[in-house]
Amino acid sequence: MPMALDFVDPNPLILLFAALLLDAVVGDMRWLFRFVPHPVVLIGGLIGWLDGRLNRPERGEMALIARGVVVVVIVAGLAAAIGAVAVWGARHLPHGAVLELFLVIVMIAQRSLYDHAHRVSVALRRDGLEAGREAVSHIVGRDTSSLDTHGVARGTIESLAENFADGVVAPAFWYLLLGLPGLFAYKAINTMDSMIGYRSERYLHFGMTAARLDDAVNFVPARISALLIVFAAAVTPTANPFKSFRIMWRDAGKHDSPNAGWPEAAMAGALDLALGGPRRYLGGIEKSEWLGDGEPRAGIRDIDRALLVYGLACLIQVLFCAALAVLTLR
Repeated sequence: MPMALDFVDPNPLILLFAALLLDAVVGDMRWLFRFVPHPVVLIGGLIGWLDGRLNRPERGEMALIARGVVVVVIVAGLAAAIGAVAVWGARHLPHGAVLELFLVIVMIAQRSLYDHAHRVSVALRRDGLEAGREAVSHIVGRDTSSLDTHGVARGTIESLAENFADGVVAPAFWYLLLGLPGLFAYKAINTMDSMIGYRSERYLHFGMTAARLDDAVNFVPARISALLIVFAAAVTPTANPFKSFRIMWRDAGKHDSPNAGWPEAAMAGALDLALGGPRRYLGGIEKSEWLGDGEPRAGIRDIDRALLVYGLACLIQVLFCAALAVLTLR
């Protein structure tokens, strides 16, 4: 009589722990995604197609809001459904846990974020301001053509802190909470926000639901990421955990976003910098308040300090997952 296969649900904490460790080694796997499209690219293609079909400026405000709701339901719902299919495959295929592990790695931008920020530091140090502007343009949405060295450094540090929340902590959070469907839906919502969640004339109403939903799903992860930065500052020789917590608590609410201010303020306090402030976008200057009461003239060394804090915050998250996994196995 043939032996029946015993399909056991893998422990998501162990899978996440392994995914975070492996992501630190393999990064964004550009070699692979030269041949096959990245899932986020596919999500972006669908969002762009729906944007072109449904976002008609001649429609009224309520019609645009309703169409934006339709886009959110289609994209997030489809992503969650694909995640559910992936879960089925992971549970019913031999060695299916490897498939789930791979998908978690793909959806977490831990190493990729470090590499992008590090490239800015290297570009500024080796090739000067123009190279730094070009490098930072890949991780910020603002106009980089007029940034000085301090602006490039601040933009890099701000992006590193903010994207730690929505590129690393939030995917891990939603995967642990809702598995692959939650992880896929989160990435879809976050991608929608980055594409149509603007307050511009074109997207103010059409992208409203996507922006509000992104705020909601990042509410808890943003605050967790800020605390991880505080903890990381406690073991970083050049950072101050007490000031990190104080500035986080005092200045997080000054940011235009209900979430981005938490990790950014924590990083500003940890490094004794002033982050935020007025920013130039292609549509004009956006006036924002400063976070922190330190020096706004950030430099290359400050990027390197921020990278160390970021790396240690990622390590703390890995160790936290490992500790929880051990506890659940008892």
